[in-house]
Amino acid sequence: MAKNIFKKILLSAPAFFLLAVVIVTVAAPWISPYDPDSQDLLNRLQGPSLAHLLGTDSLGRDTLSRVLHGGQFSLSVALITTLFALLVGTVLGLLSAVRGGWLDELFLRVNDLLLALPEIVIALLIIAVMGPGFFTMVLSVGVVAWTPTARLVRSMAAQALSTHHVEASKHVGASRWFILRHHVLPFVAGPVLAQAALRFGLLLVLLGSLSYLGIGVQPPQSDWGSMLAEAQPHAIRSPWGLIAPGAAIFLVSFCVTLLGNRITHVLGGDDVLATETKAEAHD
Repeated sequence: MAKNIFKKILLSAPAFFLLAVVIVTVAAPWISPYDPDSQDLLNRLQGPSLAHLLGTDSLGRDTLSRVLHGGQFSLSVALITTLFALLVGTVLGLLSAVRGGWLDELFLRVNDLLLALPEIVIALLIIAVMGPGFFTMVLSVGVVAWTPTARLVRSMAAQALSTHHVEASKHVGASRWFILRHHVLPFVAGPVLAQAALRFGLLLVLLGSLSYLGIGVQPPQSDWGSMLAEAQPHAIRSPWGLIAPGAAIFLVSFCVTLLGNRITHVLGGDDVLATETKAEAHD
């Protein structure tokens, strides 16, 4: 059963596209036609040609090579932030649902407060204090990125703990860990994985926005967001500098969203999410 579900998720167009993106970005040092930082001022702002398939930027650097290398930073930061949010959100959500009482009430109030604050505002504040960098990028977004996952896990876990199966397990002396492993986590896994895929796309756009504002990745490193910022002043003369990284962000985010919807459908997440929505309304 699990094998068939795994195949249904992976054997889809979005999954194949994302796999291809990961492969080409990881292999960028070997397949890039040029050094991404190599400048050629005599051929600056050139359009697509056989020598430069996506043209060159304002310093004569090959756009295709920079897109491939920039994807390494963009995708790695988005992935690490998503995994961090998934781990922290799942742990806190389960803890809140299992312990209940004042801890659950405190969790709900803190979660509501963080959800009310725009993620980009929190990120801007942290980066302004700590300065730009890889670790700061992950921390600034990860501080609040866990809140939707934690809310979802808490609501789903509360529903699972109120079922007859859990009550029966408690009566026969099952441990709390046994109940979490066999009754709660399987119930929570589908919606959480689907939400993680959707959040990856959102975080990719958010991180690109920070780099576009000049407070994300710093030279000589580059990512898709910083490439957009560098190409904007020359958009009329050489639009390819905007189109290439912009299309990369859009396509990856779009395919990740489709993959998240696919996971929800295959795992029967529609009914589960409906149950979770009712639980949140009850909260």
